[in-house]
Amino acid sequence: MKKVVTIVGSNSQNSINKMLIVYVSNLIEDVEIIPIDLNDYILPIYGVDFEAENGIPRAVKRLDEIINTADAFIIALAEHNGSYAAVFKNTIDWLSRLNMQIWREKPMLLMTTSPGARGGATVLQSASTYFPFMGAKIIETFSLPSFYDNFKEGKIIEENFRKELEDKKAKFSKEL
Repeated sequence: MKKVVTIVGSNSQNSINKMLIVYVSNLIEDVEIIPIDLNDYILPIYGVDFEAENGIPRAVKRLDEIINTADAFIIALAEHNGSYAAVFKNTIDWLSRLNMQIWREKPMLLMTTSPGARGGATVLQSASTYFPFMGAKIIETFSLPSFYDNFKEGKIIEENFRKELEDKKAKFSKEL
């Protein structure tokens, strides 16, 4: 069975991106979903001096091992001030020290949501540009704007967004 690793680019206990990723994960059939919660991998702020003195943290090595087993990825990024959440950026900085091709050229569904009308569009654009340099094979991207208006009771309620995501999920699933 194919393994799809999911990562929410946030350390919020009530992350709306986590709600989105759980919803999407339940739509994909015949795969093993392996969720990564960044709260389970507490890392020091990356710095060359810290790495020289202490080496690569064990948590980074564990994450890298999980990523290495993946057949595909679903990533949902929180947008903080137009960029990645600090916890996510720090995690990929550490992971890149083991393998610059973090995503291993595996298929990726890249998503974001936010309470605002742009739905995290800035971080999605940034990641869409940057991730391929780190080995991402981005199959589709999806942004859900105005999360609290468009997502209720564990699902997307706005028909156009639900259909768009279903189409993108189908294309992603074909790559598995």
